[in-house]
Amino acid sequence: MDINCPLDKNTLKIINDVRIRSIVPTVRELMGKRAKVVILAHQSRKGKWDFINMEQHSVLLARNLNAPVTYVDDVIGDKAKQAIKDLKSGEVLLLGNVRMLDSEVEAVDMFKHSEAELVDELYPLIDYYVCDAFGAAHRSQCSLVGFPLKVPSASGRLMARELYSLRSIFDNPRRPSVFILGGAKFGDVPHMIDVVLQNNMADYVIVVGLAGNAFLSARGVDIGEASSVILKDELTIENFQAARDVLSKYGQQILLPVDVAVERDGKRVCVNIGDMPTAEPALDIGDQSIEKFRKVILSSQTSFMSGPAGMFEKSGFEIGTKALITAMVDSKGLSVIGGGHTAGAAERFDLADRVSYVSTGGGALETFLLKEPMPVIDALKYSKDKFCN
Repeated sequence: MDINCPLDKNTLKIINDVRIRSIVPTVRELMGKRAKVVILAHQSRKGKWDFINMEQHSVLLARNLNAPVTYVDDVIGDKAKQAIKDLKSGEVLLLGNVRMLDSEVEAVDMFKHSEAELVDELYPLIDYYVCDAFGAAHRSQCSLVGFPLKVPSASGRLMARELYSLRSIFDNPRRPSVFILGGAKFGDVPHMIDVVLQNNMADYVIVVGLAGNAFLSARGVDIGEASSVILKDELTIENFQAARDVLSKYGQQILLPVDVAVERDGKRVCVNIGDMPTAEPALDIGDQSIEKFRKVILSSQTSFMSGPAGMFEKSGFEIGTKALITAMVDSKGLSVIGGGHTAGAAERFDLADRVSYVSTGGGALETFLLKEPMPVIDALKYSKDKFCN
């Protein structure tokens, strides 16, 4: 399962359990079939501030399942193995953070991962492997791709639903279709735009957030030192040129903000692009941009959003993100949002239940969109060919 959750940096407490809630249907179904359910999962990785054990995750999973979940802070040791052997039908066990094992993140293929210590120690204790970790499906790691080579394997309900829903967005969208790309990873956005428009996935791409600021800079707008500093390493010559290339190639299909919102004397103030630069960093799209983008989204039959339009965590600068997600819902078309921050924003604004589909994927979603290899999907296909034919 991919239940990697955002934490409060001061308390190290989970602040959003949407990924945990997303895997509940698969776990409940397995419990209902009287399976002994052993869950492998990770939280962050070694060296990161949010690298912690999985005890909190087990508590929240139990709360959402309304059933006990045993937690053992061990992965392949005697405690873990004994806990697996002690399981009774219909019970659930969550093992420790799999990224405690260095072999988990080695850069090798599924065949090498199938020989890793994790797989070697645990696969003799199990009958089947179910992968419901769509959010990590773009990663070749032994807990994800090693077991399918050893035992019959299947996708979980979340994985299947993600693939079905995203294919309806990316492969055959209802028209007109609009993609909203935001967040901070400007370096990835030009390539994403090129794939989306070249493959006719969308009629328009709206670029917001820090990526929108960077695209404005690539178009020749002086966004100011304060905004440039926030982007830092993203503002490379290569990224700039890539942005200029797609702007030149697709012209009016790429929609950028016409104004931004800054914090001035403690208040939200909108500044037209023609009046930039500003001494303050741009923290959100401005009111004119909101209205411009709302019209495009409201007239769409398909809308997809990945990445917020601004610093939605800060009071007064959630307005752009909330307005765009609200427009997606109000359009009555198919609406899909993806990425942890965007999903978190939809939850915060009580809009998640009104969106057609909320994807749990971040990097996996991007990889799927770009039509790049998905190691977990490949491993599951290999398992089907090996054990089911």
